[in-house]
Amino acid sequence: MNEEVLNRKGARKAQHIPVEVLELLNQGKIETVNLTEWLAVEHIKLITQVFPALGIDQEKIDGITKVVEAQKKPSAMHTTKLVGTTLYQWYANTKKLDEVLDKLSSHLSDTIRCYAPYLIGLDENLTIEGKLARSRKLVADKHFGVREVVWMALRPEIDSNLEEAIRILSEWTKSEDENIRRFTTESTRPRGVWCKHIERLKERPELALPILENLKADNSKYVQDSVGNWLNDASKSRPDFVIELCAQWEKESPTKGTEKIIKRAKRTIDQK
Repeated sequence: MNEEVLNRKGARKAQHIPVEVLELLNQGKIETVNLTEWLAVEHIKLITQVFPALGIDQEKIDGITKVVEAQKKPSAMHTTKLVGTTLYQWYANTKKLDEVLDKLSSHLSDTIRCYAPYLIGLDENLTIEGKLARSRKLVADKHFGVREVVWMALRPEIDSNLEEAIRILSEWTKSEDENIRRFTTESTRPRGVWCKHIERLKERPELALPILENLKADNSKYVQDSVGNWLNDASKSRPDFVIELCAQWEKESPTKGTEKIIKRAKRTIDQK
């Protein structure tokens, strides 16, 4: 593989992506390195190139192609969800589900790995504990795109099983992996981005204190930003909770990490 391709920074605009790079992305032979590339992947070409080697028969590949082509307003995120959902519907309650999931979640292409979370999130045979446990490898994935898709795929289940999910995720906050710690807040944000709000956390953000308290002095900027964003979400419906919690943290945890979280948490409040 060309070292220049492997070590590229990535184009800022889709039209500037080199032809060679786009071809390799669509063949599943390299990962995307930025959002521009992630959005530029042509899913139909990728599926056609990669799925036969995963043991997915041509009839199913043709079926997914038709589903993707039938979208009225296609987007990378919606297409990713559509492919993952369609695969689950076809393999649900079959012996091949685990095999397909394992091949997707361990593939070199980050786009292929992004399909995998939906096979877990939609699995009616798994409890919320089972879904979170099965997703942990993807939660810790080195690629930003996979990490974002996995919390979006599991968020509806987290919302539906909120207390149990918070209990499990509070233990995840103790992980040495910042990606796993960040997932605990990103997946439970009251408002979040590109996703349905969790109404109970908008009204009662204190339910998530077992997670938040464990991260109030986290030394990772990646986690600090997520905790701050979580509290900023909460401040839009429960400013009293955020003001009181931040005041408490200022006394209990006079660290730079906590200071950064508080500043981010109160940015909407401070604008008023």
